[in-house]
Amino acid sequence: MSIKRTKQRTFSRRDEDSQIASARGHEPEKQWEELIVGQAEDAFQIFSLKTRYAKGALLAHPTFGKGVVVTAGPTIIEVLFKEGKKKLGHGVAS
Repeated sequence: MSIKRTKQRTFSRRDEDSQIASARGHEPEKQWEELIVGQAEDAFQIFSLKTRYAKGALLAHPTFGKGVVVTAGPTIIEVLFKEGKKKLGHGVAS
């Protein structure tokens, strides 16, 4: 006779990071709606790979829609869109 064992739940790296962040008392990231609400339509720049963006810049992407730059590196930015975060290139010379 065999004994059925239940699987123990394993945590992914993302689960551990969220648990650590909540234990440290970090403020949660702002949601997309909080960052976009009240912004004028002309405040959003049309996204271009050739342009360099800084943290907090407002973008209008042809596929993903309106977004806000949450991190900016030398060649990659992370943008928060309504559907979630996306990593995009920027400042690429032609």
